[in-house]
Amino acid sequence: MTTPGSLEAGSIEGRIAEELGVRERQVKAAVELLDGGSTVPFIARYRKEATEMLDDAQLRTLEERLRYLRELEERRAAILESVREQGKLTEALEAQIRGAETKARLEDVYLPYKPKRRTKAQIAREAGLEPLAEGLLGDPGVEPLAAAAAFVDADKGVADPQAALEGARAILTERFSEDADLIGELRERMWGRGRLAAKVRDGKEEAGAKFADYFDFAEPFTELPSHRILAMLRGEKEEVLDLVLEPEEPSEQPGPSSYEGIVASRFGIAERGRPGDKWLTDTVRWAWRTRILVHLGIDLRLRLRTAAEDEAVNVFAANLRDLLLAAPAGTRATLGLDPGFRTGVKVAVVDATGKVVATDVIYPHVPANKWDEALAKLARLAREHAVELVAIGNGTASRETDKLAGELITRHPELKLTKVMVSEAGASVYSASAFASQELPGMDVSLRGAVSIARRLQDPLAELVKIDPKSIGVGQYQHDLSEVKLSRSLDAVVEDCVNGVGVDVNTASAPLLARVSGITSGLAENIVAHRDANGPFSSRTELKKVPRLGPKAYEQCAGFLRIRGGSDPLDASSVHPEAYPVVRRMVKTSGQEVASLIGNSGVLRSLRPTDFVDETFGLPTVTDILKELEKPGRDPRPAFRTASFKEGVEKISDLAPGMVLEGVVTNVAAFGAFIDVGVHQDGLAHVSALSKTFVKDPRDVVKPGDIVKVKVLDIDIPRKRISLTLRLDDEAAPQGQDRSSGGGRPQRGGGRPPQQRQQQGDRRGGNGGQRGGGAARQAQPPANSAMADALRRAGLLDPKKGRG
Repeated sequence: MTTPGSLEAGSIEGRIAEELGVRERQVKAAVELLDGGSTVPFIARYRKEATEMLDDAQLRTLEERLRYLRELEERRAAILESVREQGKLTEALEAQIRGAETKARLEDVYLPYKPKRRTKAQIAREAGLEPLAEGLLGDPGVEPLAAAAAFVDADKGVADPQAALEGARAILTERFSEDADLIGELRERMWGRGRLAAKVRDGKEEAGAKFADYFDFAEPFTELPSHRILAMLRGEKEEVLDLVLEPEEPSEQPGPSSYEGIVASRFGIAERGRPGDKWLTDTVRWAWRTRILVHLGIDLRLRLRTAAEDEAVNVFAANLRDLLLAAPAGTRATLGLDPGFRTGVKVAVVDATGKVVATDVIYPHVPANKWDEALAKLARLAREHAVELVAIGNGTASRETDKLAGELITRHPELKLTKVMVSEAGASVYSASAFASQELPGMDVSLRGAVSIARRLQDPLAELVKIDPKSIGVGQYQHDLSEVKLSRSLDAVVEDCVNGVGVDVNTASAPLLARVSGITSGLAENIVAHRDANGPFSSRTELKKVPRLGPKAYEQCAGFLRIRGGSDPLDASSVHPEAYPVVRRMVKTSGQEVASLIGNSGVLRSLRPTDFVDETFGLPTVTDILKELEKPGRDPRPAFRTASFKEGVEKISDLAPGMVLEGVVTNVAAFGAFIDVGVHQDGLAHVSALSKTFVKDPRDVVKPGDIVKVKVLDIDIPRKRISLTLRLDDEAAPQGQDRSSGGGRPQRGGGRPPQQRQQQGDRRGGNGGQRGGGAARQAQPPANSAMADALRRAGLLDPKKGRG
């Protein structure tokens, strides 16, 4: 992060404080800590006194705004220097530049002074035509052609009066289009009144059928949700759609637009019957259509994309957070099954610590059909290794493999097995990774996927951090998003999740350790190497012996690393070593030993936090210490539970309207939630079907991994679409009636109720497709996507294509 110049630093901190609704001194403290190398998790957890209780969400926003505003200041400084070198920096212009609060406004002010290729206006000025332009603008009573005759000069390239007028028009057009205040006003007007319109290109109807909802479509900029914007931009990129940014609703009345009127008014131009009025109004129209509208279209297209990207990144980040913080099954021996037909079902058994103890391949499905042999092998493995859980990947042949596991449980009740369907999004990415080769040397790539599936049931967070967050793919249109923006957001989510849960330093993998506050990838490798060479760490202080783990890294990471069964019971808690003296004082006051004080609610609640406050540790930290001692090392993730798919409901044709089923939320998008009810195709519960009250954000109601009861509303078998509702008293469609097949474009503010629109209008988010597919990874390229899987299984994406 760059250090700001002293001139603007104060204003940056003050502005962020105003935006966050906090005191400037809180922001200054946080900025100082960030600039000093502290991470957001560390500041949020261990520097509450310094920031006066800023939480991790506020700190993430602060960090992002700090980055933006510092970039703005760097650009401001560069622009001031550029204009100064041109000798054009007046006090008024400098005030405008310094007063610009956004990058867009700053560029508007700079536009007239920005070095550019020779324009028609510059050529006209060089030909001496600026006085003509000024004269016509200042006195419309002058007859344009007569005035232009005086400026004819063949040596300067002005052949006749008409050529002179064209030069004058170019000069005025540039002036109109580079007026910062005018452009700012017109931009906001167009944003508030304009709309994005889409039309299908001739002959592209069949090839671009997935974009059919946008073949004749228009919607105001301010009403467009993220997924529609990204879908239309994808359609344009794939040369199916033509997009037009319309400044306002088309008017049936002929004549100049309201925008032209604003430009004319700005420069005192009006049609009053004077000789120069028509030429000037024509110049305004020319400037609007050829320069200003084009410029605004570029700006607003960027704003639309940026807003859509921001929302899509937020959805991706929120879904990733939910997936990472899903309930862990814990230290229980697990049998992982990576389903497949022809290539067989890959089998891996991992013990309670995640160590691989057995692998195999079985062939229960077509074409081999070795069902009984497969059951016998699985029973033997489960018995030999005291397996408790069976983790089944949710990809190809998952339902058939789930049935196999169900029969295993039925035939062998003495094994006391529990089967769980697990998202295998990104498993193939892990299998082919360098880390997997290092972690599971000599193991076939296909078997590594089964290991990953088993381990991610035991501890989703510990396993999923081994995969690039983008490859987990729980987002909308992730391959259309800014790589930098997406990576920054997802990395922050992973960092917050890992540090929020804490990490056992004696069992954690290098990728997991690398997500801990203050630990880089190289340092994580050093920790693992030291552990391998010297045995488990017995105390946090031993971390200081790891090469390159200096005082700053130790300060940042120590509180998030756990050492269970070590020499100091506090090392298994989230109490930071720097605060151990506070605990020692609590021990002395209570007359207890550290070990007997931990978990002793009665004694801990009898202590007064204010008695332990000093110059270093304030009340927030002391309160946190007492809470932690009461429940040391507590895991913030929910308790583990499983969903039960209904017996006899294994394929979409087994469904009927009105059925109430249990399902698992596989993904959440802006328009609703995808839910696996065990029939290969995810159903969609539209946002309007999630609650009896208005739902703005589906994630307020459901999150990936949630187990929910749903009612089947509609089934469209040919298109493999299932409409679900969480409102169990909703009325289902009569058998055989398909409410999802209506054609035409959805209309705003009227027509069919939301439930009847859901399959068409608001499924648009899926029509653009996703690349890859977590649940169909055998047939997809390595860059899998759980969202693509959900879209594909819900019938919203062509299953024959790797890309939507």
